[in-house]
Amino acid sequence: MSLDAHLVRLHLQSPDPAALAAFYARCYGMQQRVIGQTHLCEGPLRAVHMSPGQANQLHYALWACNSQAAWERLCAKTATLPHVDLSGFSDLPQGALGLRDPQGLCLVFVPPQAPPAPTQLASPLPGATNQHFAIRTQQIETLLSFYTEQLGFTLSDRVQDDSGKLTACFLRTEHLHHCIALFGAPVNCFDHQSFETPNWADLKDWADHMGRLRTEIVWGVGRHGPGDDVFFMVRDPDGNLAEISAEIETCASDRPVGIWPHEERTLNVWGKAIMRS
Repeated sequence: MSLDAHLVRLHLQSPDPAALAAFYARCYGMQQRVIGQTHLCEGPLRAVHMSPGQANQLHYALWACNSQAAWERLCAKTATLPHVDLSGFSDLPQGALGLRDPQGLCLVFVPPQAPPAPTQLASPLPGATNQHFAIRTQQIETLLSFYTEQLGFTLSDRVQDDSGKLTACFLRTEHLHHCIALFGAPVNCFDHQSFETPNWADLKDWADHMGRLRTEIVWGVGRHGPGDDVFFMVRDPDGNLAEISAEIETCASDRPVGIWPHEERTLNVWGKAIMRS
């Protein structure tokens, strides 16, 4: 059974969280506020927080379960796993459950949440929702086993080389193709986060918005193989990729796992790609 949860937000570490927050507030249409050392950027159905720390690393990723039954299943499934003390995480709701994956990433889960109050923005942009993120890892097989077996994530697609070695994989927690992607790489670090906009026309409007800001699109517009979504990416001041994507695949519960070759056209069926290994 699916984990049945959705990504709420990421909390990034940064040597200059104020500059990072200014970038996301400007480029992704969010309002900015500060609580202690934590900068919060929040917009309609999208948010990213940041605080002092090493660049290209996540402080945590936060999911909300879609139902009380899903929350109870998750609590039961993870009852024997070590839990993270979240008392120092000032921007988390009460009752959150914290775990760490084998790479040390903090994963936070909360029960179903009430819909957020509407956020009013001075310059409205098309909708865009926190949808997925990716990490680079030297332990891809270990992480895949942890997320699927220990947490209940579902494997949508795997990418492998000619020998059958796993080089990337895409995992989902509900009907959308993936909420996390794992890329085999020489380093362990954060790769990108993606905000999902509803359709092609909205993707164009977001690209025009980046153009008006003179924020360079460093990859795209393209189409991913796994997920079939159209996308573009920019880089934030710390060098992290930040994506707008649209029309990602909706998966049936019995969808078979897809197998893709390790090549550029898997990550962008229209041409060039950013390869992680």
